[in-house]
Amino acid sequence: MNKVELIGRLTRDPEIRYSQGENQQAIARYTLAVDRRFRKEGSEQTADFIGCVTFGRQAEFAEKYFHQGIKIAVTGRIQTGRYTNKEGQTVYTTDVVVEEQEFAESKAASSANQNTQTGNQQVQQQTQSAKPAARSALSAAQPKPQAQQTQMPADDDGFMSLPEGIEEELPFQ
Repeated sequence: MNKVELIGRLTRDPEIRYSQGENQQAIARYTLAVDRRFRKEGSEQTADFIGCVTFGRQAEFAEKYFHQGIKIAVTGRIQTGRYTNKEGQTVYTTDVVVEEQEFAESKAASSANQNTQTGNQQVQQQTQSAKPAARSALSAAQPKPQAQQTQMPADDDGFMSLPEGIEEELPFQ
């Protein structure tokens, strides 16, 4: 049996290409950072970076909705291959061919994670710069809070309840 189930965060936005020929098909490639369950005593958390590829409608979905940092769950199979590069060396590849993919956290949790990452990057930039003028320019460039939007009521698990009749508007079914 060749079955893989992964939950991780995208390391970058998916790369999208289209096959050539009469029946063009979208092909999306992305890398998932999957935390290792156990770590050696005294060491930091480590992750594996696993290449994934998906085709057709799922590739188009990935292009539209997936972006760096979001947490997703994928199910698929491992596929190995090889090719000869420009220098004449044989290169071996291992990818997960995605059969199913879905979001693994609510939109609010994903947004909170993005805000934390953005804040950490801004703090790093500020501490690296010793000039006070640069610090004030960075803090002035921070986005202003926007007006509160009305949100749909959430269930106990934090996910939004969908209203009746919205099924035909969803891009995945």
